[in-house]
Amino acid sequence: MNKSIKGVLTAIVTPFDANGAVCPQRLRAQVRRQIRYGNGVFCNGTNGEFFVLNTAEKLLVTETCMDEVAGRVPLVAHIGEISTAATIRLGKDVAAMGVDAVSVITPFFVPLKQSELIYHYTAIAEAVPVPVFLYNIPGRTGNTIEPATARALAEHPNIIGIKDSAGSYESLKGFIDALRGVPGFDVLSGPDHLAHQGFLDGCSACISGLANFSPEGVSLIWEHFRDGNIEKSKAAQDFIGALRKDLYAIAFAPAAVKKAAVLLGEDVGESRYPIVFSEQDIAALKAVVAKYGVTPAL
Repeated sequence: MNKSIKGVLTAIVTPFDANGAVCPQRLRAQVRRQIRYGNGVFCNGTNGEFFVLNTAEKLLVTETCMDEVAGRVPLVAHIGEISTAATIRLGKDVAAMGVDAVSVITPFFVPLKQSELIYHYTAIAEAVPVPVFLYNIPGRTGNTIEPATARALAEHPNIIGIKDSAGSYESLKGFIDALRGVPGFDVLSGPDHLAHQGFLDGCSACISGLANFSPEGVSLIWEHFRDGNIEKSKAAQDFIGALRKDLYAIAFAPAAVKKAAVLLGEDVGESRYPIVFSEQDIAALKAVVAKYGVTPAL
């Protein structure tokens, strides 16, 4: 890949059938739904429930997305595992499918020094023959990539950017400032409420979980920004920000996003991990769907 990925990449959910198995047909439908709004695809990420997928399932998800995308929009696959060796093994298999790039979460459960993160990412970038995005989500992994570490890793020709999902503007701005002016390295925003501000500050793209629910609403943040209409981009962001606030007051991603999509009428199945929605939760989710299920003229 010799150019930046720009715009919106949807952190696409992994649909399961009634028996809890990955359902390629339902996944294809979700990929087509995103493409209709010009959104790219980020598969096997947090919203894709990578943490409850086995290796064969991750490869099936990637292969299905790759075949359905067919070069129409960018496709990035997440390959992060807890060990360097396992990440490289998965990364090589995923790279052979022809994805545009891969994303690598920090190892989780085990606390690591910044020097160990540099070793981990450098080894992956050396071994996996497609461009690599760093993926910072310390709230889930317990390990934080510091801006100085990202700056050091940006020197590697096969490390082309970082997805920051720490959740705060302070974190995102830290990466933007540290990496500003580094050729061939992009910062991608993860939290949906920071997409517009990220574009203003120089992010090339956003990775959106809420685009699984409102693909048009998220795409409009980018489209208006790209066309120079900052006011309309901000209005679209306000809509998505309000959706995020109301939805995550009930439950957090990815289960909340997936359940809301189901209530919207999207056939994506239930989340695998232990999540229980009470009758009160379902009523609240139905209210969110009624309020945000139709994107207003933004």
